[in-house]
Order: sequence, then structure tokens, then C-alpha cells
Amino acid sequence: MGRVTVRRPVLHIEDGQTRRRPDALAAEEPLEIRVGGRALAVTMRTPGHDVELAHGFLLTEGVIGDREDVATARYCDSVDDSGRNTYNVLDVALAPGVPPPDDSVERRFYTTSSCGVCGKASLDAVRTKTRYAPGDDPVRVTSEVLVGLPDTLRAAQAVFETTGGLHAAGLFRPDGTLIVAREDVGRHNAVDKVLGHTLLAGGVPASGTVLMVSGRTSFELTQKAVMAGVPVLAAVSAPSSLAVEMARETGMTLVGFLRGQSMNVYAGTERIVTADAPLVGG
Repeated sequence: MGRVTVRRPVLHIEDGQTRRRPDALAAEEPLEIRVGGRALAVTMRTPGHDVELAHGFLLTEGVIGDREDVATARYCDSVDDSGRNTYNVLDVALAPGVPPPDDSVERRFYTTSSCGVCGKASLDAVRTKTRYAPGDDPVRVTSEVLVGLPDTLRAAQAVFETTGGLHAAGLFRPDGTLIVAREDVGRHNAVDKVLGHTLLAGGVPASGTVLMVSGRTSFELTQKAVMAGVPVLAAVSAPSSLAVEMARETGMTLVGFLRGQSMNVYAGTERIVTADAPLVGG
């Protein structure tokens, strides 16, 4: 159902010497998500785990809140020039009684692999209210566990090792045990795949977990974590100002610049336990 990697010829130059060789690239193809036969969104993604991606997307958009809210998810006929199914259109049927998404969720344009918010019918629709606010989650995580998460996530990135061109997201237990990891050309898709997997496994709300992402933390990624009830979000790079605002508003712990033995805690410091004691303050 689509290739995760493709090989293309390149001209390699090193120390003034040239040679032609094949190079492995991360595959990027469009996925159209439909609900009840109606096109809802098109996202550029790495093929694979598409059902998880669709479930995670619908969860984080507030369309569903439980795996029982989806009756079926199936690929539609979407053929290429040779008549073969591309598996690039997925139709989700909601369970009886589950209301369809309203117009505020509809993506007027496709979402690129770098930006999932672009094309929203309304910017106000981004601030979707969650059923699973993480503010009361009592989980505590040691700084020692946190500093080990980037290496654990990186070790789970099989396709990145081949291509060097994918983002990753991983859900962890507070002792640092990896629950699930997913890769994708789009950081928001990687998160949707992780959260979709968690939803299908009956793990939403994702209480007592840490979501680790490779790269920066945007408002949208923070919202996705909030919508799934994730209490701790950590990243190797910087958060945006709106990501910090969202974390503080919802009671989430937000960690950035998690590299080596250091990190910045931007919100929810009370959940982070150092060698001496829990931190205090916002």
C-alpha cells in the first residue's frame, strides 16, 4: 500500500570526485481523508499506518473521542495512470449517532507535510475544545528519564536511518518505556499516527504518558496532544509562543530543547522531578 521509500539516481560529489549512485528518499504521497463519502482533508504523508493517521486526525480535530465512534475505515478506488489502486483515499464511516464534522473542520486546501494548519476554514476552529484536558493528571516524570527519550525515539526510526528525511513521534510511559513510535514526512502526521494507534488500542485519554517529537513544537502539535489527554509533551527543539500558551491554558507540561542532559520546561514544571525534588512554579 504505497512505498515508504523510493530510490532515485543522484550525482554524489566528495573531495572533488564525482560519481553517480542511487539514493533512498522518504516517499511522500497525498492522502485524502473522507467522512461518510465527503472529502474532509488532504495531507501529504508517508504511506503506511493510514488508518491510524485518519483516526488520529479525527480525534485531534474533535470529530471523534473514542474508537467506538468509528464504524469502518476503508480505502476507496483511487487509480493511477496504469489502473492500479494508489491507496491514497480513505473513507471513514462514523458510528450511528456520531455527528459529522461541521464546516469549521473542513480543510479548504490541502495540508502540506510541514504545515497542518494552513487552509483551515477558520483560524478560530484551531482552538477545539478537548474532552480530555490534561490539567488534573498526577503523573510525574524524572529529568533523568526525559533526557533518554530522544535517543530511544531515534533508535526506533528505521526509515530515518535509510533516508534521513522523516519526522518522528513517540508515546512513552513515565519510566521511559516506548509504547509506540511512528515516522512521517509531516510532523503533524507522525503525531496523528501515534495518537490514532493509541485511540485504536483503547488508550485515549492518554493519561500518564509523555509524547516526544523530533523537531519543534507548534501550536497544532500541542493541541493534538491536548485533544488526546497527553499530560507531558517534549521536543528536541523550540516551542512557539502559542504552543506555550496552549500548554499553560490546559495544564500540560511542555518541555523544549531536550538535548543531551539539558532541557527547558515552559509549562507544568510541577510534573518534572529532578535529583533533589519536584520543580515548582508554572
